[in-house]
Amino acid sequence: MRNGRCGQLEQKQMTREMTGAKMVVEALKEQGVDTIFGYPGGAVLPIYDEIFLQNDIRHILVRHEQGAVHAAEGYARSTGKPGVVLVTSGPGATNAVTGLTDALLDSIPLVVLTGQVPTFMIGSDAFQEADTVGITRPCTKHNWLVKDTNKLAATLHEGFHVATSGRPGPVLIDI
Repeated sequence: MRNGRCGQLEQKQMTREMTGAKMVVEALKEQGVDTIFGYPGGAVLPIYDEIFLQNDIRHILVRHEQGAVHAAEGYARSTGKPGVVLVTSGPGATNAVTGLTDALLDSIPLVVLTGQVPTFMIGSDAFQEADTVGITRPCTKHNWLVKDTNKLAATLHEGFHVATSGRPGPVLIDI
């Protein structure tokens, strides 16, 4: 389009709205993730919906969250790529602690994504709320609680960088 007054091309700014769940899946694809290990639960169901709408990332359903982390460890050891885990909030996240500790001690790069209660409910003893960041601080290289979807993709990319740089190890991103 031409602007009649200035004769310059108007630039239409295109905005693309994306859900947080879609951002997670897109960021995983950008990181080259082809396999994710997990156990579904309420807080992460939107992410599971997005995973099942695409064919680039294979999901391995485990029977327990601890098993997901150990399976991701094996994947990381055998492929040289970081293992990725997706579990739900509260007990789902706390069940991942043993695997996180093992990965930290063995320098295995993992990116563990945990669900969390809605931001406005944090600190209110909501159903399946746990201080996942506090609980996992001693058994991860680094962890994040993402409260703003505008920071979600950047945090995921940073998580992969931290997990794989220097001495490898597990990171946790609480969403």
